[in-house]
Amino acid sequence: MDPWPHIERSIREASGAPFNIESRAGAGGGCINECHVIRGQGRAFFVKINAPDKADMFSAEAAGLEEIGRTKTVRVPQPVCYGTCLAASWIVLEHLDLRAANQKGLRILGRNLARLHRVTGARYGWDRDNTIGSTPQVNDPADDWIAFWRDRRLGYQLKLAASRGYGGRLVGAGERLLEKLPFFLAGYAPPPSLLHGDLWSGNIAMDARGEPVIYDPAVYYGDREADLAMTELFGGFPASFYEAYGQEYPLDAGYETRKHLYNLYHVLNHLNLFGSGYGARAERMIERLLAAA
Repeated sequence: MDPWPHIERSIREASGAPFNIESRAGAGGGCINECHVIRGQGRAFFVKINAPDKADMFSAEAAGLEEIGRTKTVRVPQPVCYGTCLAASWIVLEHLDLRAANQKGLRILGRNLARLHRVTGARYGWDRDNTIGSTPQVNDPADDWIAFWRDRRLGYQLKLAASRGYGGRLVGAGERLLEKLPFFLAGYAPPPSLLHGDLWSGNIAMDARGEPVIYDPAVYYGDREADLAMTELFGGFPASFYEAYGQEYPLDAGYETRKHLYNLYHVLNHLNLFGSGYGARAERMIERLLAAA
């Protein structure tokens, strides 16, 4: 079954205006979804498509973009609609003319991200689960940050790794680390900041006016350092980004140690998504953290 007539109809119903696809072109969008830019009646949209059972992933993405968008702090693509049929599920977003962020754009992003992190919730977590990549991300709210990070983040990924055959030394060391979390987080009670949740260089860009844009979120409320830590995981952002962030919202003492604890979550997730190539890195991170404790 062809999903495109369903997508056209979904756009018409959401926008209240006529729309028929006049052109469709494949677009880069990572390794999780099939992505397209569609055009018609003088309008353009960015569409992500996956299997029919991924509808909840797309509805959570739309909710996360709306959660960030309501803050008016940092730009995100506006979700138009999402849906499913027998052949596929999809999300339709406004189409933005994006390009790689330059130094000026990244400095603005640092400031805007700090302003996003000033937006706080009552508890850690969120009112719904979502995904980190295609891995389920459990966001059941909690009042205790240590318990949240232990049970909803590191503990969840370690159990998933064990179920996929990556147990043994990795999981054993990881379980010891879970017992040591109070060492790293004792006396530290960060406010539950609104987080993008998956903030690496592949999920940021700049629009035609030079305004930074973030997308593909894995939203929840947590320690803002978790967002900052991930910006350092795959090469890091330029110094101007961190300077602008710090001028707006200075970091707390201890970040240089805690950031490894937060990035371990993403390395374990990459192990579970992409295979054993990330296993040795995860083990090294755990052993260094245990040595620090």
